[in-house]
Amino acid sequence: MAKRTYTCGLDAAIAVMGGKWKGLILFSLGDGPLRFGELRRTVAGISERMLILQLREMEASGLVHREVHQQVPPKVEYSLTEFGDSLNAAMGPLGEWGEEHLERIEAISRDPA
Repeated sequence: MAKRTYTCGLDAAIAVMGGKWKGLILFSLGDGPLRFGELRRTVAGISERMLILQLREMEASGLVHREVHQQVPPKVEYSLTEFGDSLNAAMGPLGEWGEEHLERIEAISRDPA
């Protein structure tokens, strides 16, 4: 993430989230650590390349911890850090709002303005 000055807390939070995939990855890891393949199956529609890029960015920003287990075949697990868990908790009410208004939001996205 590039160094910059944020206008408010919401601006900073959105910068950390950076797109649709990170929120879905955070949500998926909320129940505990997952291996790469499990995470890819859980986050529907994400390509392997995009998942790798997003996980690297999330690890660099301190949201996700990557643990490599020394065994054959290699085992890598991803989990939320305390920082990532706190962001996931903050996103909870937004997700609830989305669920509550899902039909209206879907109608808006189907109806070109």
